[in-house]
Amino acid sequence: MKIGLFGGAMQKRGETADSKGYDDFVNYVIAADRLGFESVFIVEHHFSGIGQVSASMCMLSYLAGRTTNIRLGTAVMVLPWHNPILLAEQAATVDMVSGGRFDFGIGKGYRDIEFKGFCIPKEEAQARYEETVALMKKAWTAEERFDYHSDNWNFEDILVEPAPIQRPHPPLWTAAGSPDSIIKVAHDGYNLLLDQFGGLELTEARMTNFQNACKDAGRAYDAMEVGLSRTIIVTDSEEETERVFAERAERQKNINQFGKLPGLPDKPVSYDDSSNARDDAYLIGQPKEVIAGLRRLESMGVGYILMTTIGDETLLERVATEILPEFEVAKNAAE
Repeated sequence: MKIGLFGGAMQKRGETADSKGYDDFVNYVIAADRLGFESVFIVEHHFSGIGQVSASMCMLSYLAGRTTNIRLGTAVMVLPWHNPILLAEQAATVDMVSGGRFDFGIGKGYRDIEFKGFCIPKEEAQARYEETVALMKKAWTAEERFDYHSDNWNFEDILVEPAPIQRPHPPLWTAAGSPDSIIKVAHDGYNLLLDQFGGLELTEARMTNFQNACKDAGRAYDAMEVGLSRTIIVTDSEEETERVFAERAERQKNINQFGKLPGLPDKPVSYDDSSNARDDAYLIGQPKEVIAGLRRLESMGVGYILMTTIGDETLLERVATEILPEFEVAKNAAE
């Protein structure tokens, strides 16, 4: 079992005249790097009004210079917003300056306020996503100059530099939730990102679906190619557990209101509508309870957790010292 981080910096416009929100996040990732966490995947969001990180590649470039071992990922860059060639150059640059530590999470987007803000029809999202993926792959691997023309983009006599360190390109991750989309991820050869909303029953079904799809595609299943987002909070008592769970459940009710437009969906239809019972989508409890929850996920084939609880360095220390060693001991004993 390996644990990474999922989230991003927060700096609301007009809230302060400094960079405290970003500084705190950078220090948090540096601490995670020191403690041996596997990765950090940061979001990309626009126009929400709550200060979510928008220029994700800029943030990762800075983190590349402040960290040593932790992998640096996006979850996800929304491809319809971006010029494919500029994005391919940025991704290759992050991969280079990080020494090949970049994980490229990509998606087609779902927030209506972002489609509205960029003046891109939502019904074009899938086609734009697929075109951008194909063009970036060509840009990363082409050794000679090429031209490209479509309804969306026109490029003449181009050669993308630098080339990424990881060849033929950084690992591609994409979020999926519905059965058909998970099967497509497996057949496309991408790594899978699963959201933090799905309860145990749904998560097990998704894992089984992906494992079967990998087999059908002639692809070996690798538990490190599925990142499952989960809230993890380690408590000291049953009373604290109940209090923290209530606080997180209330926060969960509002998490998808950011960027919502009246009368339109506020989250992907693939997200689970579970109640997030304490033994379900959350991993909140005393160390033995959190470990038991991780063991249950491990039995489903989950080997990679992306912790959504961002910002608390004390929690990082507790997970690193009280949770992860239990899995390292088991792994070493098996070897």
